[in-house]
Amino acid sequence: MAGPLGDTRMTDDRLRMTPGPTEVPAAVRQRMAEPTPNPDLEPEFFEFYRDLTAKLESIYGDDDIVILGGEGILGLEAAVASLVEPGDRVLCVANGLYGEGFSDFVEMAGGEVVVCDAPWRDSLDPETIESHLANGEFDVATMVHCETPTGVLNDLEPVLELCDDHDVISVVDAVSSLGGAPVPTERIDICLGASQKCFSAPPGLTVASVSDRAWEQIESFETPSLYTDLEPWRDAADEEWFPYTHLSTNLYGLDAAIDLLLEEGLEAVFERHEDAAARCRERAAELGVALYPDGATASPTVTALEVERSATELQRELAEEHDIVLATGLGDLEDDVLRIGHMGHNARVDRVERTMDALEGVLE
Repeated sequence: MAGPLGDTRMTDDRLRMTPGPTEVPAAVRQRMAEPTPNPDLEPEFFEFYRDLTAKLESIYGDDDIVILGGEGILGLEAAVASLVEPGDRVLCVANGLYGEGFSDFVEMAGGEVVVCDAPWRDSLDPETIESHLANGEFDVATMVHCETPTGVLNDLEPVLELCDDHDVISVVDAVSSLGGAPVPTERIDICLGASQKCFSAPPGLTVASVSDRAWEQIESFETPSLYTDLEPWRDAADEEWFPYTHLSTNLYGLDAAIDLLLEEGLEAVFERHEDAAARCRERAAELGVALYPDGATASPTVTALEVERSATELQRELAEEHDIVLATGLGDLEDDVLRIGHMGHNARVDRVERTMDALEGVLE
């Protein structure tokens, strides 16, 4: 069957250097083939779930961990739906597509949105954010750690400090950085991740840490939704009851992926991502291809290259001639940005070299 990249049949040697979903290691695939207990009835499944959340705590920190059955966007919507009731004021801090997208969820929840935006190539500006916080009362602030469409990694520490100073609950989309780069989780009230990015498990799960301050707000009103309500998950595993049947096979895959990450060690994982990113950008400079963001703000998990009006053609040629899949930009950047995902299992210099060799070939 043919698609936008030509023949879509699986090939053993196809390299998918995309910024999620990432390649799933063999150990994860094998674990997903194992029999699973009934997630609604058998006590051993709840014990497994508790063990998995404990493993995630070693990545996140001390806050409560919940795992939702749904792709990472579910986490963004659920965080807002669970925290924001009609009339609440929310500051959406944005310098990209996903930062701006939080405002849609706030409006759906009946909240009042104020967007504090910055150019997509730039990092967040603490002075502008402080001005907004000082001139208005806000209940929640949303932001993105790594804007995947542009490859910008935001320095959140000063922003989170401002949120604390103004007693504002923080929600952070760390979907494409958690597990691949340090995230200041200890200062974040709700920090969102997903299975298909740096963890290199299949898509289908949202992971989130929730602080005591966030739980207090969540439990202060009734969310008019079931699937996007975080409250039932606080004690679900201990009470051995889930709000809906959980994705048992996906959870087994995530468990195996987290085991691989922890066996390697977080610091070693971060270093591997940094090395892959550095080599990718060295090769891009040698080819005369510019980064879309400033190099100082570029994420260790994804590189966005500026290839004006040629991204989709380069994507097609790389897939057809070299069996390598890359992503283009999103929205207005669709044909102007080519994105290389060196995240998770693919954050390896040899895979970056193969990718950049191929890019050099199609650019000649």
